[in-house]
Order: sequence, then structure tokens, then C-alpha cells
Amino acid sequence: MLKAKTITIANQKGGTGKTTSAYNLAHALSQENKKVLLVDFDPQGNLSLCFGIEQPDQLAISMCNVLDALMSDHPLPAEQEYIHHQDNIDLIPSNIELSVTEINLRDEMGSEKTLATLLEPMKELYDYILIDTNPSLGLLTINALAASDSVLIPVNPQLWSATGLTQLLNIIVKVKKRINPRITIEGILMTMCDPRTNLYKEAYKLVQDYYGEIIRIFSSQIPLSVKVGEANFYSQSLMTYLPKSKVTAAYQNLAKELMQHEYAQASNHS
Repeated sequence: MLKAKTITIANQKGGTGKTTSAYNLAHALSQENKKVLLVDFDPQGNLSLCFGIEQPDQLAISMCNVLDALMSDHPLPAEQEYIHHQDNIDLIPSNIELSVTEINLRDEMGSEKTLATLLEPMKELYDYILIDTNPSLGLLTINALAASDSVLIPVNPQLWSATGLTQLLNIIVKVKKRINPRITIEGILMTMCDPRTNLYKEAYKLVQDYYGEIIRIFSSQIPLSVKVGEANFYSQSLMTYLPKSKVTAAYQNLAKELMQHEYAQASNHS
């Protein structure tokens, strides 16, 4: 069996649609008969909320407990205690305690590989592992990058900033050099797009001019829609909440684009 492809969804800006993209991409991949593990690696726990965990901060066991066990060389909790299931998708949840773990990671030798140590044995159980990160470039994000094969970067045209992306790309280059030589950039995903606005047109042109030559820009773009917030509020994927909407179709197309790219890469290597 092939090992899972691990993709970190990262942008140090908040409000770019990282969590929404992780959750709905997982469901779109699941519709393609892929088994997906979602990793909530953000102390805000928004992905856990989307998944239907109503009070992540009250979980007995979450990501922070698992990482703490790894760092102190204690046995890990049983998987059924921290892996939650929903259809063809599993989740390792997070909560505010993960921010304490991030502080503890600073004192730990080789701490940037802690998440990789956890996920490596799980790769044989899944087709994809998607990691949702917090909006910063701290040790949690570096851990996620160290554990990943690639990075998907959501960009919201309304918050567009060329310099912001440059910092993230610099971090990815450093991680590739020093920690994880296999990491690549999966592509830039334009989110919350309203093609009628000048702002969108300007932002999209900027992204193409700056990065189009060196980074793939997904042809699937996620439209701006109030329905996204509604679906998140009801802890439903867009595929369940609004199966016929444009936003749903965009995530389904993204899943197909991701898979096609992977098949193309695999056939190039064979």
C-alpha cells in the first residue's frame, strides 16, 4: 500500500480559509473514496469545531496530550482515545492547551520533528493527511512542515500582501534545507474570490506575476460565499450542507486537481 501524502495548509495570515479548506478538501477527497486524516494543529481548535466537537477545550485527550507523551517518552494514549471518526475521515483534535505545548517544544531537543514522529506510523492507514495550522510561523507550523510532503497555501485576495507570502516561502525553504528535504509547494489556492471586483482582479494578477512562474496556482478557485460560514456553524461540510453550490463544486474540483497532479507526478517517477 502506498503511504499517505501529507499536506500542510499554511499561511501566517488569519482569515485566508485554511480551516474551511482543510475540512472541505477532506470531504471532497472522501467522495473520491480516499481515506483522510485531518490534523488540527491550531490551538484555536476551529477544525475540531467544524468536525462537530462542540467544546474542544474540554476534551480529556487532544493533540497536546499526545505530543506531551511523545516529548516525555511516555506511552501514547490509545488511538481510540484521541482519533475521532466521521464517515471516511478521521481527526486528531486540538484545543487551547496546544499553545502550552508550543512553549514546551522550545526546550525540547529535535522538537521540530515531534509531529512527524507521531504521523509517520499512521501513513499506511490513509491516502491523505491534511494538517491545519495556526496563523503564525512559530514552532507548530515548523513541526507541520517537517511532517509534510507538501504545502498548500490559501490566499484571500481581500487580505492580499506580497510580503506576507514571502516570509512563509522563506520558512519552507529553510525547512527543506535543514529538516525535511522532501517538502515541496503543492500550490496557491485562491479563496473567497469574487471575480467581479477590481480587488480580486488586481490580487490575482499580482499572485500570477509574483509566483506564477515558480509555484502552481490551482485553477480551482474558491468563491466568496456566506454559505461557507453557515456550513461551518452547523459543523457540516459544504458537500452535505449545500451539495449543489458553486463553493462545493470548487472544493470537489480542487480534490480532483490535487489527485491528477499526484498521478502525473507518480507516472513521471515510474
